[in-house]
Amino acid sequence: MTTSTLAKRQLPTGIWILGFVSLLMDISSEIIHSLLPIYLVSVLGASALMVGLIEGAAEATAPIAKVFSGALSDYLGKRKGLAVLGYGLGALTKPVFALAPGLGWILAARLTDRVGKGIRGAPRDALVADLAPPEIRGAAYGLRQSLDTVGAFLGPLLAIGLMLLWQNDYQAVFWVAVIPAALAVLLLVVGIREPEKPITERRTNPISRASLKQLSRAYWAVVAIGAVFTLARFSEAFLLLRAEDGGLDVAWLPVILVVMNIAYSLSAYPFGKLSDRMDHRQLLIMGLVVLFVADLVLALGNHWLWTLVGSVIWGLHMGMTQGLLATMVAHTAPKALRGTAFGFFNLVGGVALFLASAVAGLLWTWAGPALTFYAGAAFCLLTIGLMMCQGKPAVEPT
Repeated sequence: MTTSTLAKRQLPTGIWILGFVSLLMDISSEIIHSLLPIYLVSVLGASALMVGLIEGAAEATAPIAKVFSGALSDYLGKRKGLAVLGYGLGALTKPVFALAPGLGWILAARLTDRVGKGIRGAPRDALVADLAPPEIRGAAYGLRQSLDTVGAFLGPLLAIGLMLLWQNDYQAVFWVAVIPAALAVLLLVVGIREPEKPITERRTNPISRASLKQLSRAYWAVVAIGAVFTLARFSEAFLLLRAEDGGLDVAWLPVILVVMNIAYSLSAYPFGKLSDRMDHRQLLIMGLVVLFVADLVLALGNHWLWTLVGSVIWGLHMGMTQGLLATMVAHTAPKALRGTAFGFFNLVGGVALFLASAVAGLLWTWAGPALTFYAGAAFCLLTIGLMMCQGKPAVEPT
């Protein structure tokens, strides 16, 4: 192997820094989110339907912002500034969760936090593609996702320890989340140097009709697959509600997200590397089969230990598919429109997640937990059927 070939296969330092930024912000977010559904229900008196609507609305807000931030990053030819703005906005919302007197404040904080996520998401994902050569792009997205998910299980672990130490003092635990969020913003500001892009053509509106025509049928096929795929996977808040329903003490509820995210983290990078060598559609179908199994376990098992097992399988599915979908978007979108492409992909997926979470909340309220997860399994089968019927698109990395 030549020196130049080896260099191409090594992930750039910027990918690692973006991964650690995601890790720190996820520690902050998951300290809060691992406790929030139960806090809403047991302290603020919200119903499962209200939890579903809040989570669905919050997760749908981020993709709307991603369309505009992604398009703006394409127009400006710059990604980092928007990423800093998005992470900074997310960090500023963390104290609100500790201070909020009621549901309205929590909803406002969740929506604002997701706006921040939306502002940073598409430029950050496009920046990964800018930094990583096409032949290792799957590994790059897998690594960033893996480090992100390390934070997603460290956060709940901290939440468990602090809840036990401080006797279920939610507000005190929420205050701790401010620290890693601030560190994430600082690391991004000082650690990332954006690649220089010489201006070779006149700037145009990335979301104009003429620009959008440059997005290929292969790209829109990925968007459609991602949307139906998301309908099969509603908010992870329902994993926490399922565990509480199965008898797990409130202080230990974050362990559900810990085990899920450990499985997610350990699988994301290996499956990201595999996606550089394997047919993407086949790997997605494998991920859907794994999610189908997770939904069945969660539907059939009433004890919280079954929820633990189902959450591990759920995390494996996430590791197999989330970085893969980002890689597929990067491969099918023109370089000059990557931010816009990620924005529209996440917008459609966010709408699908809102619908999935709202339906899950309705089913939970009207018919109980089992039917909620059976419905998720049914959507898995529907998505697999649609993908089996669809012809394989020709995709060339750009």
